[in-house]
Order: sequence, then structure tokens, then C-alpha cells
Amino acid sequence: MQIVEQAQDLPSAGNIKAQWVSLWTGPAVGMVLLVAALAFPGFRPPMSPTMSADQVGAFYADHTAWIQFSQVTFNLCGILVLPFFMVIVVQMKRMTTQSHVFAYCYLTAIVSSATIFALSNILFLAAAFRPERDPELVMLLNDLAWIVLVAPVGMMVMQFVLLGLSVYFDDGPDAVFPRWVGHYSMATAVAMLPAAAAGVFRTGPLAWDGFLTFWLRYGAFALFVVVMFFVLRRAVIGQAVSDEVVVS
Repeated sequence: MQIVEQAQDLPSAGNIKAQWVSLWTGPAVGMVLLVAALAFPGFRPPMSPTMSADQVGAFYADHTAWIQFSQVTFNLCGILVLPFFMVIVVQMKRMTTQSHVFAYCYLTAIVSSATIFALSNILFLAAAFRPERDPELVMLLNDLAWIVLVAPVGMMVMQFVLLGLSVYFDDGPDAVFPRWVGHYSMATAVAMLPAAAAGVFRTGPLAWDGFLTFWLRYGAFALFVVVMFFVLRRAVIGQAVSDEVVVS
């Protein structure tokens, strides 16, 4: 009777399939977002905070169509990264911690990050909506878009810290993630920290187009997604094998 009750609590095969599909949305959505990033002229290279109002106004007037295409694509597809990160949440709930508090806090941090990213898309679109308007107003919207895109990192730092803590607290005989994933997640959290200064500095590595704020932040995030794809792939396969053995 006890074995039957335990088997009923196990994830179903459908749940494993759902995780598998969600996992593979990562590479698929990543390719779409890469196309959107390459289509946005403001990323090649990132627009400088030192640009004058006239320069910013001219930029939006000259590249209106590409800006709108890229930001609409980001707005439609950016949220589709959530299924990938939900696989991390599911695996965190499998860990042998006393509470699922880390997983639920991680979920909240992920949703907050996606919301902030969507807000930056809307601000870029608002700046390109009427490129003929006063360049000072266009520059204001552009400043808001870039600062919202780069500077808010508190929730991102927390999501990496929470994942790291979950790995450290997972002291069962069969850990869901290898110990090094915790170290790597903590290191990624540190890489996010400098971006918080993007709303203060106009020049140098801490400006929104700087190495420590833009390139390090998004480079570290992209690398983390690639690494976690393979980590999650192994974890989901391991869960499927473990559940099959236990049920048998």
C-alpha cells in the first residue's frame, strides 16, 4: 500500500515529456531572439549614452522599421524563455531540501526579470512610434529604454543566488544538480552586479554600453543558458530513469 501511495506521488511520464519540450524551447527561442538582436541597429554596437538629442532622434528616424521589427519580436518571443526556466524550477522542487521556498522564490525572480525586459521593449517601441517628435523626448524614451534594459539586476542576481543555495542545500545521496552548478550560478550572480550602475554612469565600463554592464551581463546570461541546457538535459533524463526504476 505504501509503495502504491509513493508511486502516485511520482511525476507522470507526461510531466517528463512536458519538461523535455520546455527544455528544447530554450535553443529554439534563443535563435529567434538572436535574430531580433541582430536586427536592432542599436545593438551593433550598443548606442552610447553620450549621444546628443539630435543624434538619437536621427537614429530612430533612420531605423524606424528595423527597431519596430526587432522590439515587436522581442515582445512576442521574449516571454517564451519562461518554459526553459520552469524546468529549473521543477528540478529544484525535486531536491531534498526541507522546503520548496527556494524554487518558489526563483520562480518569482524569473517572472520579474521577464516583465522588466518586456517593459524595455515597449519603451524602445514608444521612442520609434513617432520619430518626428521633439528629439529631446525621443532621447528621454531612449534613456528609459536602455536603463530599464540594463540596470535592473536585483531579481537576476537573486535567481542565480537562489539556484546556488538550492544546490548547496541538496544534500541527498543523489543530488539533482552537480555541486559545481552552485558555484557557477553564484559566479554568474557576481557577473550581473556591475550592470546596476548603468543608470549612473554615461562613459566607461559601467555605462549602459560598457563591457561590465552590457557585454558581461548578457554574455554571462547567454552562457548560463547554454550550460544549463546540458545540465537540465541530464537531470530530466535522470529523473525519467529514476521514476521508472522506483515504480517498477
